[in-house]
Amino acid sequence: MVDAAPWWSLFVAPALLPALAVFAVAADALLIAREAGRPAGVVTAGRRLLEVPRLLVAQPRRTPSSDTLLRRAGVVTVPVAAVLAVLVVPFGRRTVGDLSVGVVWFNAMEVLTWAGLWMSGWGQNAAFSLIGGYRYLAQGLAYELPLMFALISAATGAQSLRVGGVVAAQHGLWFAVWMPFAFAVFLTSVSAFSFLGPFSYPAGRDIAGGVLGDTSGADRLLLQAGRWLWLAAGAAMAVPLFLGGGAGPGPAPWAWSLLKTLAVLVALVCIQRRFPMVRADRYVEFAWVVLVPLAVLQALVPALVVLNR
Repeated sequence: MVDAAPWWSLFVAPALLPALAVFAVAADALLIAREAGRPAGVVTAGRRLLEVPRLLVAQPRRTPSSDTLLRRAGVVTVPVAAVLAVLVVPFGRRTVGDLSVGVVWFNAMEVLTWAGLWMSGWGQNAAFSLIGGYRYLAQGLAYELPLMFALISAATGAQSLRVGGVVAAQHGLWFAVWMPFAFAVFLTSVSAFSFLGPFSYPAGRDIAGGVLGDTSGADRLLLQAGRWLWLAAGAAMAVPLFLGGGAGPGPAPWAWSLLKTLAVLVALVCIQRRFPMVRADRYVEFAWVVLVPLAVLQALVPALVVLNR
């Protein structure tokens, strides 16, 4: 059972999500140091965070005839959409916004990132930034439909679009157990809409950083933060959708939610370092030929189970 949290929780969620994002950044820094044979300690984990004050005091880079309003709106949209997305994610038995269409809300906020990155790329009035923005749209066309079928599978199994309803429907058996393909597709899509690891094509080195290439200072910080905030938001949403939410023996429900989220986050950080960058056109082909048909079949499983109850 998931209940609405007090009004002050509206300020807790935006604070907790950056903490999870910092944890993911630190874990990524430790993995990089370990792969390079360097000591992996607290100093190594925190060194990446030194980038924050450096970007805040950096001189802004300006491109000729850039659309400042469009660029700024796009840059701000990415992290803000990630924060808004987690308002429907239960933390233990409490959620900030117990919307009747919580699953749709999360998906809608994720799609806002499409617009945010495209506006950021277009507003720079620079070729590589614009190409990076269009690359993200192409990547979105590949991952969005399988992601939607993964969300539909969970919602169908629960017969509810309320995230709390999805958690309640997993009493005794997590959806990840009998919807493993939908779970895998959701985790893959989390990396894709975070444009990290194998899905960093919009910010590829072959186009000088793409959507990040001509940004600097606070704008670059917001875009970089948005990537990790979305990774943390996706990990947090995977818990109520497929891992039973805060259910578990012993510790309090909020502790289970936190532990499961951290476990998913670590898994995402580790997995994304195991694969090379995937071109959007290759992933589009793979998604439409392999992922979409299998995702449809996966969505039929809970539909048939519900019909036969």
